[in-house]
Amino acid sequence: MNSSKSPGLAGFGILKNTTCHTEKKISVFFSIIFMTVGILSNSLAIAILMKAYQRFRQKSKASFLLLASGLVVTDLFGHLINGAIAVFVYASDKDWIRFNQSNILCSVFGICMVFFGLCPLFLGSVMAVERCIGVTKPIFHSTKMTSKHVKMMLTMVCLFAVIIALLPILRFRAYQIQASRTWCFYKTEHVEDWEDRFYLLLFSCLGLLALAISFLCNAVTGITLLRVKFKSQQRQGRSHHFEMIIQLLAIMCVSCICWSPFLVTMARIGINKNHSKETCETILFALRMATWNQILDPWVYILLRKAVLKNLYKITRGCCGVHIINLHMWELSSIKNSLKVAAISESPVSSKQVNLQPLSSTGQ
Repeated sequence: MNSSKSPGLAGFGILKNTTCHTEKKISVFFSIIFMTVGILSNSLAIAILMKAYQRFRQKSKASFLLLASGLVVTDLFGHLINGAIAVFVYASDKDWIRFNQSNILCSVFGICMVFFGLCPLFLGSVMAVERCIGVTKPIFHSTKMTSKHVKMMLTMVCLFAVIIALLPILRFRAYQIQASRTWCFYKTEHVEDWEDRFYLLLFSCLGLLALAISFLCNAVTGITLLRVKFKSQQRQGRSHHFEMIIQLLAIMCVSCICWSPFLVTMARIGINKNHSKETCETILFALRMATWNQILDPWVYILLRKAVLKNLYKITRGCCGVHIINLHMWELSSIKNSLKVAAISESPVSSKQVNLQPLSSTGQ
């Protein structure tokens, strides 16, 4: 069947001769577990963000909280909508012909898969850019990165992801039921048309670009924090550096490990057109890997906080038998502390004062 000419029957041809079978009990178990854990994790993250927003209303902190809130809310709705549709498909014994005659459910499923896949990647890259600006250009960040601008960026990111998700529908290209009969996405079986290849390459290239931007900005932020730590002798910045470096490493590792297999697989299908029989299992495994990113996002961005790191720091220092330094620096907020340390290190007046401190002590 030509799905581009008959969108109402899109994907039904694959149901008769599928080469990818999934065990129903195991698949339903995975879907329910992923959805439940994702909803609980993101709900807890949203509660923590709301509490933090009530406590800290500084301009510098507000931008981070807004971006983090947008990320966890997107992940939460992604688990709710996609998870509910997936469980419904399994409960209906994957009989798409019975409940998807007009292809509405498959189209909605495909749109949600694309939107909730790209939007967290875009938001992660925006958060990396925001952190990079906040550390390297603290004065510009404090004056220009207002809550209004952050809300505009969130709106633009969501609109861009919606446009990408609706692009096949606007071009009268229906989303396809995949070989496993459990989800809908771009056409991945017998890809020959240039437009089908374009959608796959567009999705994968945008996702890989977002990961590259996040990696580059996080690397610049980490290097800047290390340079500030070694140059500044003030103890108040140590906890912040430790916290940010751990978060940056976790963010880069989780995003790259979870999303790279799926994005690379989509790019490979778009480039090579036809693919081998094992690709169905490969796509399904890569999809589950990408789902884990939405589960781990709140734990990396929100729950890996200074309070947890402080306790781990105490335990580690205690086990090593080294005297634990005074931890009063943990009282300062992360964003405020980064701005203060970066501003002190770049200020010429502060450098003069630091140089004059040894002379004054010797004079006394």
